[in-house]
Amino acid sequence: MPYVITSPCIGEKAGDCVEVCPVDCIAEGEDQFFIDPDLCIDCGACEAACPVSAIYYEEDVPEEERSFIQKAIDFYKTY
Repeated sequence: MPYVITSPCIGEKAGDCVEVCPVDCIAEGEDQFFIDPDLCIDCGACEAACPVSAIYYEEDVPEEERSFIQKAIDFYKTY
């Protein structure tokens, strides 16, 4: 999984990331957005555009936000 959207997105869902994604790999979930790891090209546009700093490269996700990696995996299992 290249990029992961974490807790600051919950409730915010500004959508700036969706607008800048060149491959349309960001989907809206019930409480936050998710990045499809199979479509993401690792460009980083979403990370730069996020107004609440919710997006991290997978290896840079803070320890307290690591559960969002599995949340994204689970989202795309049922998407």
